[in-house]
Amino acid sequence: MSTSDIGLLKALGVKMSYLDHRQKIIAQNVANADTPDYRPQDLSPLNFGSVLKNLGVDGGVTLETTRPGHMPPPGSITGGKDGEQKMTYEVAPAENAVILEEQMMKASRTSMDYTLA
Repeated sequence: MSTSDIGLLKALGVKMSYLDHRQKIIAQNVANADTPDYRPQDLSPLNFGSVLKNLGVDGGVTLETTRPGHMPPPGSITGGKDGEQKMTYEVAPAENAVILEEQMMKASRTSMDYTLA
């Protein structure tokens, strides 16, 4: 059995491909920061659980907790602010909607996710 037959490694490959493509789109947004009427683009978030199910990893992957204080269950942390760019964009006088700070934060996060994968 080769590593290309393992479902989890296939899923990681799909995630890394998604992150690579997202980084290219973010770089395109930054490159067009001064282009009149340009609207930034982004990919919809990747649902890693559905990728695992499509690749045949039954039941997905679940977290194993040994003590209640180690890691809270998914969805139990509330509050905090959504750091994603809103659908209503700030528009510059040239009708450009690219906010460089947000694009750089997305690029940094995407790079960290890629390195982690």
